[in-house]
Amino acid sequence: MTTTATSPSPGAPSLSWSRWLGILGRQTDILWAGAVVLIVAMMIIPMPPLLLDLLLALNISLAITILLVAMYVDEPLDFNIFPSLLLVVTLFRLSLNISSTRLILLHGQAGRIIAAFGDFVVGGNYVVGLVVFILLMVIQFAVITAGAGRVAEVAARFTLDAMPGKQMAIDADLNAGLITEDEARARREKIAREADFYGAMDGASKFVKGDAIAGIVITLINIIGGLIVGMLQLQMDVGEAARTFTLLTVGDGLVSQIPSLIVSTATGIIVTRARSENHMGQDVFRQMAMNPRALAIVSGLLAAFALVPGLPFLPFMALSGATGLSSYLLSRQALAPPEDKALPDGEGDQAGALPGSAPARSQETTDVRSLLKVDALELEIGFGLVPMIDPARGGDLLERVNYIRRQIASELGFIVPKIRIRDNLRLGPNQYVIKLRGEEVSKGQIQPQHLLAMPGPGVTGTLEGMETTEPVFGLQAYWIAPEQRGQAEMLGYTVVEPPSVIITHLTEIIRQYAADLLGRQEVQELLDNLQEDYPAIVNEVQNTPGLGTVQRVLQALLREHVPIRDLVIILEAIADHAGSIQDPELLAEQVRSYIGRTLVNRYRAFDGALHVFTLAPSLEQEIAEAVQQTGKGPTLVLEPDRAQALLMALAQQMEAMATQSFEPVLLTSQRIRLAVRRFTARNLPTLAVLGFDEIPAEIEVRVEGTVQV
Repeated sequence: MTTTATSPSPGAPSLSWSRWLGILGRQTDILWAGAVVLIVAMMIIPMPPLLLDLLLALNISLAITILLVAMYVDEPLDFNIFPSLLLVVTLFRLSLNISSTRLILLHGQAGRIIAAFGDFVVGGNYVVGLVVFILLMVIQFAVITAGAGRVAEVAARFTLDAMPGKQMAIDADLNAGLITEDEARARREKIAREADFYGAMDGASKFVKGDAIAGIVITLINIIGGLIVGMLQLQMDVGEAARTFTLLTVGDGLVSQIPSLIVSTATGIIVTRARSENHMGQDVFRQMAMNPRALAIVSGLLAAFALVPGLPFLPFMALSGATGLSSYLLSRQALAPPEDKALPDGEGDQAGALPGSAPARSQETTDVRSLLKVDALELEIGFGLVPMIDPARGGDLLERVNYIRRQIASELGFIVPKIRIRDNLRLGPNQYVIKLRGEEVSKGQIQPQHLLAMPGPGVTGTLEGMETTEPVFGLQAYWIAPEQRGQAEMLGYTVVEPPSVIITHLTEIIRQYAADLLGRQEVQELLDNLQEDYPAIVNEVQNTPGLGTVQRVLQALLREHVPIRDLVIILEAIADHAGSIQDPELLAEQVRSYIGRTLVNRYRAFDGALHVFTLAPSLEQEIAEAVQQTGKGPTLVLEPDRAQALLMALAQQMEAMATQSFEPVLLTSQRIRLAVRRFTARNLPTLAVLGFDEIPAEIEVRVEGTVQV
């Protein structure tokens, strides 16, 4: 039997290292716990100078790493472990202080790093070293630490105070269909994390402040203790003892406080960092260089300083030239024409085509035909709102429009046709227009650089801003600067972004005109979607009463904001009565009794009951006698004065219902329901009219009032 020795392959060491790294990566919790325990042990267990040098270098490396990570995060929550990490790093630095103090007082030396800082950094002069150390402590304690602590305290308070308003804004976006349940949950979690983070940073800033105080105390103790040890135990004279131990103490203080200053700077960057799409370096360069004219003025001022007698010419003139060149290059970049972009759908002229050529004629025909197409729903915007639809500029309007279609599909039960968004130079820069089948149905104007603040029920103060009227519901509101958001939310205002205003407006228009958006093609798509699972009922209604009648029935339901999600039940109701009823409006009345729970659940109050008001028996009889059958179905015909009095009485009862936080619902007999609904549709569009036959038996009905005229 022979054995063959095999040498490890070249890839074996790398595989071994990868395996070890993988094992360590899975045990980070154990490593972290062990590191914290060792840091505490360092305060008690003596260590040799070589190990102290290694740990001091590690301390400096950690401080620089934390500073760079803080500079590269886009928002503070990306580095949410920072408060806990700050505590551990501070404890590590204090442990090193204790270990170095022990070595200095016992042996009169504490490694090469501390000696180098004492000899090289301050030139061996302990007086200069003390001055430099005191300056570092003043900068850290009085400037960076104090400022960062104050910012963290204010940010924590404002974040907690703004939480209710932010929660209301999330609920508003969710109700408007701009976000999904998962996105709303994620945003709520983010708000809670922000509050926890800034609260933790408020406490963590006290660690930095305490570290600075501890550094001063430790330095004084080391100097006094070193003088005592040097004169009494090592028999040094006063000057030699002061020089030896003071230099070592100053070196120790510099080695500790320079990393502490770096970490304090990182703390200030974290708590003052606003949310951004870029890293800090990119933001600084972009925002400082956004106005070339400012750089040109700076260049001129520097050149003037260079000509002042007594001031050095070369430094100021060199900086003036560099600043002027930067201003010139940025100005040219700003004036450069934008790159040509191809227009979609054949919009624009075809490049390089000769007049009369076949490609040109084909393109011209295509352009003309495109003008004949009328979109079901359009959103036209002024040129000042174009960035809202440009993802490169952070615009998300297109994505929000897709959320509208999903929301309406889940709410009303049909798919809204594609919504075309285009710019219109004839509009004002901040205007937008909503068109239905090519005709304007609503419009509005927003301020894209501001936020819309709407007063809530618990407003506690006034707010400075541009007074306006909210375009969706006509509420009084204010356009405010973004930095006023926290103040507005604390005062009880609901603050929304400009895109949310447009999306909410568009959503309400879709709900209002849902019946007009449901064409035969959309109905056919709904039936095709049911064909595979319910072929019998789909085939029956397509034959009798036919696609057109089904469309009219569904439109009648949508006109009263009745969801058509349960399409199978609706089709069965149509099939049951199509043989005896030809009028789509009357067919819709029969369908309503099949979907009573869907009708009622939309208006039930928090206690589960349906709160309604009714007509007095004599008034209901009068209305029944005044109903006339016309070519458009049952119509209520009353004398003008009588009709006006009835509308006023209904409006008063609706207001009384609203004061009790109930939906205004009028309950009538089935024979006059449709006529009453048509009568109130124009003047009282929010009044829901239900018939007795539409209320399921298990629903509790509470009558809150009776209309008498």
